[in-house]
Amino acid sequence: MKRIHVFEFEDLHWFPENLRNYMTDFLQFGSNTFDIYKSIIPILDRGIKSVGNNQIIDIASGGGGGLIKLAEHLKKNNPTLKITLSDYYPNLDAFKRTKSKMPGIFDFIDYPVDAMNVPSELKGFRTQFISLHHFKPENAKAIFQNAVDTNQPIGVFEPQQRNIKSMIPMLLSPITVVLMTPFIRPFKLGRLLFTYLIPILPLFILWDGVISVLRTYTIPELKQMISELNNSNNFDWEIEVKKGKPSEILYVLGLPKEN
Repeated sequence: MKRIHVFEFEDLHWFPENLRNYMTDFLQFGSNTFDIYKSIIPILDRGIKSVGNNQIIDIASGGGGGLIKLAEHLKKNNPTLKITLSDYYPNLDAFKRTKSKMPGIFDFIDYPVDAMNVPSELKGFRTQFISLHHFKPENAKAIFQNAVDTNQPIGVFEPQQRNIKSMIPMLLSPITVVLMTPFIRPFKLGRLLFTYLIPILPLFILWDGVISVLRTYTIPELKQMISELNNSNNFDWEIEVKKGKPSEILYVLGLPKEN
């Protein structure tokens, strides 16, 4: 498939905040329920150890809660683990709920954080989950360049690829939304209203899911992007697909070389 960069509703600045939050709540619920990132725990461990402060700075966190299951795994080998959530459109209610569930681990930034220009005081292993495809090539490249320029390790993870195999679950997502919505907490009357009575949420999630597959970068595209970075040879890079269940995870891991 050729990559296309059509809009996703979540990216639109005028898109209603409550609908955006319902959509990110759905994504985090699915991530935790199916533990989709379990296979990349060893990769994350390496990134955490590379910074020496056990700090993850999560960029473009969405609802944030998708990291809860990951944190349960990671704290076994990293007992002093800290995870800071951030987003250009921070879902503060979701961030607060995530922090309340694991208050010793999670914290959050309550102002917009630009993934292409992360504040210098946020030092740690930068992570992005299911978000790189939202950025156009020049902006995605800027995310990696900012990590190199500030000498901060980075790990970017996409539980999909630009192929038919990843497209099928997206096409079936309205069924998934209808089945999963009653179990998403906290209970929100609006979530039920816009899922069952005025069923626009399943349609928004269907559109964004299909487009997210069409916008996902391939391994050759990512390798080309990394090769064009200034001082990219100051980092060790891995760009691979990690096999696992229920999802294969496409990832980029960049770790600063030891001096």
